[in-house]
Amino acid sequence: MPKKKIAVLLGNDFEDSEFREPVDRLTQAGHEVEVLGVENGRELVGKRRDERVTPSACVADRDAGEYDAVLIPGGYSPDHLRTDEAMVGFVKSAFARGVPIAAICHAPHLLIEADVVRERTMTSWPSVKTDLENAGATWVDREVVVDAPLITSRNPEDLEAFSNALLERLG
Repeated sequence: MPKKKIAVLLGNDFEDSEFREPVDRLTQAGHEVEVLGVENGRELVGKRRDERVTPSACVADRDAGEYDAVLIPGGYSPDHLRTDEAMVGFVKSAFARGVPIAAICHAPHLLIEADVVRERTMTSWPSVKTDLENAGATWVDREVVVDAPLITSRNPEDLEAFSNALLERLG
């Protein structure tokens, strides 16, 4: 399988396991993972304080066309990221290219802000359901939903299915 390059969009207070497990699975499969933040070199801390990650680049300095997929962990991170114009623009660009965008738990907040959920079937943490529906998505309660190019899951208990779906889409 050819090596793919995956952008991980991350802000403070991300859900630690929703970052760690998919990233480990992607790197174990031989893919290149690059963490992109709002600021270059600023350490980000997971909401459970188990993970500390320093992005290798600022999202504003990267082109979504350089990546084969996008991973957006949940937690409070997506709520912080959706207020950043460059982050939202990156998601819009990746979506327009049709690359897989894997978003778990609260991560669909960033997808809503990028206006890419209309007429898509998705899942999320239950409190995001109404936001998704108001943005034009159909919400379902399943461990993983693939509505190309979007891959969504509900919570850390779904991480195996979520990671499997992303790896499958990467070929």
